[in-house]
Order: sequence, then structure tokens, then C-alpha cells
Amino acid sequence: MIIGVPQEVKNNEFRVGLTPGNVSGLCRQGHAVLVQRGAGAQIGLSDESYRIAGATLINSAAEVYGKAEMVVKVKEPQAQECAMLREDQILFTYLHLAPDPMQTKALISSGASCIAYETVTGQGGGLPLLAPMSEVAGRMAIQAAAAHLEKTNGGLGILMAGVPGVSAAKVVILGAGVVGRNALQMATGMGADVCIFDRDIERLRQIDLLYGNRVRTYYSDSLLIEQELMAADVVIGAVLLPGAAAPKLVSAELIRKMKTGAVVVDVAIDQGGCFETSKPTTHAAPTFLVAGVVHYCVANMPGAVARTSTFALTNATYPFVEALANQGMMRALSTNYHLRDGLSVHRGVLTSEPVAQAQSLSFVPAEVLLAA
Repeated sequence: MIIGVPQEVKNNEFRVGLTPGNVSGLCRQGHAVLVQRGAGAQIGLSDESYRIAGATLINSAAEVYGKAEMVVKVKEPQAQECAMLREDQILFTYLHLAPDPMQTKALISSGASCIAYETVTGQGGGLPLLAPMSEVAGRMAIQAAAAHLEKTNGGLGILMAGVPGVSAAKVVILGAGVVGRNALQMATGMGADVCIFDRDIERLRQIDLLYGNRVRTYYSDSLLIEQELMAADVVIGAVLLPGAAAPKLVSAELIRKMKTGAVVVDVAIDQGGCFETSKPTTHAAPTFLVAGVVHYCVANMPGAVARTSTFALTNATYPFVEALANQGMMRALSTNYHLRDGLSVHRGVLTSEPVAQAQSLSFVPAEVLLAA
């Protein structure tokens, strides 16, 4: 198979879909890998390292898309990239389609088969290709919040850990999934006063056993959330409905009741965000104010630590890339239902029910479409 790796074009996105080590593994198995020049240069993965690994270096994204049978990326394709996709081509990347009707329409029109990292499942119902970036984003959320609590960055001027005689920052985490637990680890490590909300009592029980009285655990209740948010210095939005738009847990009215200079970090922004006041931002301009509350809503947060994120992501994605290349898409999807769960669009047909519900579209389940 001919596998293409284009350079990412999203604002301040320096991650890359395959590392030189991945390329070497694919080439040893007889596949051809086309890598756009400069794709990994910003994170220390030189063109020469890809050439030594066996890749063919390509000058333009158009040529990569034009020749590749499978395109492996990191972020959802931008409009100019969607226009380069073609029928019978495989796209393997994050898609986050639920809040993005224009991308959905473009991918359906392309005729390509598009597999979303974020909905590939694992044993026990996990999301193994989303988890690495959720770990990174959860940890970064606390770093970002701590920085933006500083007065010079728009915050109230609070040190996350406090000092003797002065209380630590009050941090509220909404969601105890991978993002929430990693944010919790960082926040407690920094000495913050932390509480976490979730509807999964077993998760809360595990957190309580691990952290004891260092963390307050709460079942998600709207009145209790409101009470905690009004006292909060930092709120981390970490809720996820796989493949679907994130639920709006915090209303604009509640944001207006929060402290001036408080910071909210919406890690669910890729799926539309869980604060009613959220809108996507970039690393170039990461924040905005609503009612005096600092909103950090960067849609590709792990891109700021692109080298760490690239290796963490490709450690998880590479076995699936290998399966698609070695077996061909139809056989790989037919024999691996976890990978099949990631199929969102196939030859002009939407196959994702959560996306269909979010956008009021019709869909055909992947297993039905593939069987036909």
C-alpha cells in the first residue's frame, strides 16, 4: 500500500502522523511511505531521518494526497485538505465531526473512507487512540489554568498552590474520565484545593480510595455544580460522549455568576465544548473573556507539546495503520470491530450514528454497509 503523511496545516499544529520508526516498520513490510518535506521538522524529526527510514520525500501536500492510497494525519482535515481527498482513498486521523457539519459534508462528498481515531474502541469499551491525547490534554489543562490565573495573563492573580497563610486555588473538574483524572493528578500535585464531578460512582470511589481527603468527589448534580463553580478559581471541562457533541454542562448564566478573573479550560472543545460560552481558539490567541471569566478553548491543545504528543499518539495508532496496510481496509474492518467502530464516512455514506444525530442526517451502520 502507498501511505501518505502530509504536513499538518492547522494553526500551530506541529504533530505528525507517523514517526521515522513507524515508517521503517511499514517499509520493511513492503509498503511505500510518502512524507511531505518538513512534516516533522519542527519537533526534531528531520527529513533525513524519514529518508533513512525508507520514506520518499514529497514536496507538496497535493502530491501526497494525489499518490497515497491511505493518508495518515493527526488533526481533522481542513477545507483545502478535504478538497484533495478522492474516492477509494482511506483517511485515518482525528475527525471530531459531530460539531462540524461542513467537514462532514466535505468528507461525504469526497467519496473517501474516513476512520476517526477518537471513536476506535478497545477492550472494555475504552478509546485507545483518544486516550493518549486525553492524558496530555488533561495534564496541560492545569498548566494552562495556572498560567492564566496570573494577573498578567488576565486572571485574578492567584498562585495555584498558594503559600503558607494563603489558600490554594479552588479547582473544579467536570468529568472523571481520562482527561479529568489526569487533570486531577496535576492539580493535586500542585497543591490545589480540588473537587471532581462525575456520574460514575465507581470512578469516584476509585478516586476517593487513591486520594482520600485531598480531593472532594461529587456526583454530578446541577445545583451542586453551580455552588462549586461560584467559589471556583479554575474549572476544567472534561466531559466526553464518544463521537457525539459534548453536553453543555455550564450555562452562560452560570459563567456570569463566577468570579471575575476565574479561568475555565474547555478540553471538550473539539466536540463543541461543555461551556455554553465556549468557542474554539488557537495557540496563537488561546483565550477570550466572557463576563470577566478567562476562557481557554484551544482545539488542538496537545499540539503545544507536539513531540511528546506525536510519540504518545503514534504508539497507539501504529498497530491500526499496520493492520490497514497489511490487510487492506475491507478485511481489516471486517475482522476488527474495534477499528470498524472508527469508520465515520465510507464512499459517500455517513456511518456514525452520533454524528447523524448531532446533525440530523441519515446514516447506515458500518457493519451493514460493509456487508453489502
